[in-house]
Amino acid sequence: MSKTVSFMTKNFGKYDIHSIDSYESIGGFDALRRAVTMTGFEIADRIAECGVKGRGGAAYDMGRKWHQAREIDQKEKVVVCNADEGEPCTFKDRALIENDPFRLIEAMIIAGYSIGAQNGYLYMREEYSHLRPLLLNAIAQAEEKGYLGKNILGVEGFDYQIHLQSGAGAYVCGEGTALVESIEGKSGRPRKKPPFIKQCGLFNLPTCVQNVESLCLVPSILLDDEKVYLTYGTEKSPGTKMISVGGNVKQPGAFEIPFGITLREIIYELAGGVSGNQDIRLIQLGGASGKVCGPDKLDTPYTYEDLAQAGLTVGSGAILVVDTRTSVMDFLRTTQAFFSHESCGQCTPCRGGNKQMKYLLEKVASGTHTAEDIKTMNKVIMIMQQASLCGLGESAENALCSAMKVFPEVFAVKEEIE
Repeated sequence: MSKTVSFMTKNFGKYDIHSIDSYESIGGFDALRRAVTMTGFEIADRIAECGVKGRGGAAYDMGRKWHQAREIDQKEKVVVCNADEGEPCTFKDRALIENDPFRLIEAMIIAGYSIGAQNGYLYMREEYSHLRPLLLNAIAQAEEKGYLGKNILGVEGFDYQIHLQSGAGAYVCGEGTALVESIEGKSGRPRKKPPFIKQCGLFNLPTCVQNVESLCLVPSILLDDEKVYLTYGTEKSPGTKMISVGGNVKQPGAFEIPFGITLREIIYELAGGVSGNQDIRLIQLGGASGKVCGPDKLDTPYTYEDLAQAGLTVGSGAILVVDTRTSVMDFLRTTQAFFSHESCGQCTPCRGGNKQMKYLLEKVASGTHTAEDIKTMNKVIMIMQQASLCGLGESAENALCSAMKVFPEVFAVKEEIE
């Protein structure tokens, strides 16, 4: 099995990313021309046939999502592209924007046509501000060429505009409802549900939120008459995935891989192995909110089902490698400090839970914790997972919870050892 593929990344290095004419010369906007000959439901069905799950972390069936969005009978709808990408060690969306900006714009237009939206909002994290000129140029040239505006490609009533919005650097704005609050000019804090965003989202309109990678798959899928996409991956995890590998590796980077290659192949072949030829202490998948495993899981295939069986998740597509120069407890304390800082403070389980967990981890690190402290940690984890308002609080303790199972010796109480 080839270690990398070029399905959604086939345009990388093939055209001038500042020129729409250059993009058109390699087939740019052919997918949009194909899309307007289809109905929105047909486009959704095409995505569903390929078994695409959302690449933002939740892994929701993308074809089903677009089908549901199209079914909503309302005159005005909105598409939101989530380019916040605030999950630590996650930078695969950035690679897609940097190397193929026009593909993202084309994909957003296709999404607008498919669900019947009139406006698309591209929400980009503050740390990617250097990419604003690139995207603003792509939007402006698309409008000049008639791919944005009124009656696009001569289709009566297909009116669509794209707006670029920048966040202020808040991790919580990667959550859909916090993101739309931020676009509306409010503090980026999650909304209570219901109503759900697909029915009442941005400006109280039905809203379809997709991340960059999910959208960038669409143009290639619509033009994939030979069903090449389905030749990659496995039966239950078909196709390809963009991943970002970082931490203690020799060649960190973003790669498009077929589902099914192992973690060992990703780390030791694509990423060049562990820096300094050190041994691996742990691997975290899916960003700071992802679970961790030890090196004994290196031969696990990178698929939804195999990772789930190993107690792991695909999540955001991040793979963080931590070698033996860092202790498990130092890693967990750093992760906990991140979530304590990024909690928006709106709900008590997350606000208080992260603060309490930070305190308890300090006790474990100093070796002064008791069996009662461990019971309290498990209780706080349960409360946060079940009662937090959004995914930040629900997943903030994933690394800790999994580490307690993988590295029980780290949490052993001294009096029990004695």
